[in-house]
Amino acid sequence: MGLGLTVLVGLFILYNLFGDRFEGPLNHGLITYEHFVDIMVFTTDGIFGVPLRVAGTYVFLFVLFGTFLSRAGGSDFFFDLAAALSGRTPGGPAKIAVVSSGLYGTISGSPTSDVVTTGAVTIPIMKRLGYSGSLAGGVEVAASTGGSILPPVMGSAAFIMADFTDLDYLDIVVAGLVPALLYYICIYTQVHLRSLKLGLAPLAAADVPLLRDTMKRGGLFLVPLVVIVVALVQGYTPTYVAVFGAAAVLVTSLFRADTRMGPRAVYETLAEAALRMVPVTGACAAAGLVIGGITMTGLAAKFSHLIFFLTDADLFLSLLAAAALTIVLGLGMPTPSAYILAAVLVGPLLINDLGVNLMAGHMFLLYFAVLSAMTPPVAVAAYAASAIAQDNPLKIAVTAVRLSLGAFVLPFAFVYANGILLIGEPVEIVLACTGAAVGLVLLSIAAEGYLKAPIPNWRRLLAAGAGLALLAPTPVTGAAGLAAGAVALAPSFIGGAGRRRPGG
Repeated sequence: MGLGLTVLVGLFILYNLFGDRFEGPLNHGLITYEHFVDIMVFTTDGIFGVPLRVAGTYVFLFVLFGTFLSRAGGSDFFFDLAAALSGRTPGGPAKIAVVSSGLYGTISGSPTSDVVTTGAVTIPIMKRLGYSGSLAGGVEVAASTGGSILPPVMGSAAFIMADFTDLDYLDIVVAGLVPALLYYICIYTQVHLRSLKLGLAPLAAADVPLLRDTMKRGGLFLVPLVVIVVALVQGYTPTYVAVFGAAAVLVTSLFRADTRMGPRAVYETLAEAALRMVPVTGACAAAGLVIGGITMTGLAAKFSHLIFFLTDADLFLSLLAAAALTIVLGLGMPTPSAYILAAVLVGPLLINDLGVNLMAGHMFLLYFAVLSAMTPPVAVAAYAASAIAQDNPLKIAVTAVRLSLGAFVLPFAFVYANGILLIGEPVEIVLACTGAAVGLVLLSIAAEGYLKAPIPNWRRLLAAGAGLALLAPTPVTGAAGLAAGAVALAPSFIGGAGRRRPGG
């Protein structure tokens, strides 16, 4: 799993065994080697804890479902569907990457595997049409990372979240729907504006499949996703839901000769799914070691009190500290490990001490665990993309972060405005979702500095301020944000400011 996770586990083991010799608040009672092994190996508080149990049940079955769907040709269908929907617009290849990576991410649950699967097709196409390697890779990384937060699957970390918090998985899926859509609205808007600014062309008409033909060839692959959603709504456990989804893939694959899976294909798919689970299982076992050590030493409570003291119990500063910690934990380790460690270390502070809603607090940590996959300096998804794009992984990571700037602000928004997670009264939900959508579009315009023509810096700053004011609006901030946004954008639609520059 790489040096990062290995070093972290080693440090925690050393702290467990020798932390009694420390001075100050990090000191803990004596833990003998025998006691350490007893807890870590022979109880469910160590290696065989919550992360490994989830990996061996829900996660394995959903990985199996995704592998079956990909093997039967589902990934090809999702790419063709994205091409049919977006290929004819400016920057068509980049938009195809955004849509196809999001669709494929719902079944893969891993930013890295999403990059190497869809990126193997989209990145070369973008480069062939004039995109730089860093831009092509950055678009793919930003889009693929969001697949881990897109319902109905949402990656393995969502199952750990359900088990850890006792929240129903269906409730997590419902709460995650609007934020995931907002994430992709942000990326799609920035990709569109960047394409206009750079004068990037759409796909050639001959390369764009017809939507009718695409649905005719592969529309049956939507059936397994419908089966998953229906099973969740009917109240089945995630285990049954994944089994129903895999069975639906096998049945739908029989309707076409080119997708039909015989005994050999089924056997190879089972083997591939098992191999895919090896790194996930190793990471979850390692997370169990760390969690067991945190529990034995009482470090979680000490850590929470330390952040509480440093931030003076200020909610915003505590959220900043929690976000930074989660991203640091996610550098070089999988999303499930980063999330569960953050949930143990700072989750109690957010929920119990600062009064953050249980769903919002853990969704906040889940988002930053996912975003750590593309955050420099150790952006694992960017390193995967660099091999395909043949460009510097750090440049790819920086481009990906710029293209998904709103995604780093969105988790703060739904902590302050729970309506984005569909929690609250209908009016609150509508206002929160609408404000967040408009706010993220304004932030995207400010980030790119372009609408119909380049936007001067003062208008970019005004648009950014308006976007932030609308993310969690009150009547006053909402009105101020709308007014500031109108002042910032109006010149682009009036008179000469609305004309495009040559080549734009």
